[in-house]
Amino acid sequence: MPGPGQESVWDYPRPPRVEPVLKPVEVRFGGEVIARTERTLRVLETSHPPVYYIPRADVVAGCLVDSPGTTWCEYKGAAAYFDVVAGGIRAERAAWTYPDPSPRYAALAGAVAFYPGRMDACFVGDERVSAQPGGFYGGWITSDIVGPFKGDPGTRSW
Repeated sequence: MPGPGQESVWDYPRPPRVEPVLKPVEVRFGGEVIARTERTLRVLETSHPPVYYIPRADVVAGCLVDSPGTTWCEYKGAAAYFDVVAGGIRAERAAWTYPDPSPRYAALAGAVAFYPGRMDACFVGDERVSAQPGGFYGGWITSDIVGPFKGDPGTRSW
């Protein structure tokens, strides 16, 4: 059960909802700040911590390199992937975007989401986030979000 000021991922909707983030968001990789913005959107979906989408214009030029392959989301459409490169290191398929999302999710077009577990650190406001469990999902866990979260062993069928 969520405490005061907390959200349960089990109260999030399906299909997912997109909403603005009211705090600054920062992503660090390779010892560098590769994204900083106050224009983030988050996607809220039942059983998942929020996924944060940063406008591509607020990501440092040159740190996103197209990666082959796509995945399909029944709600948002086809996702394209990026390797993230900074500070002389590379994280393969560590970020993604929806270049042409379905109409309901048009606000996400071209925005970039990062897997927090593959970055040095990700922050919402002053809080360092934790990564959603498992390797497939890219949710950002903060102290105001409670689970259980999809991604732990045995939760794939949720």
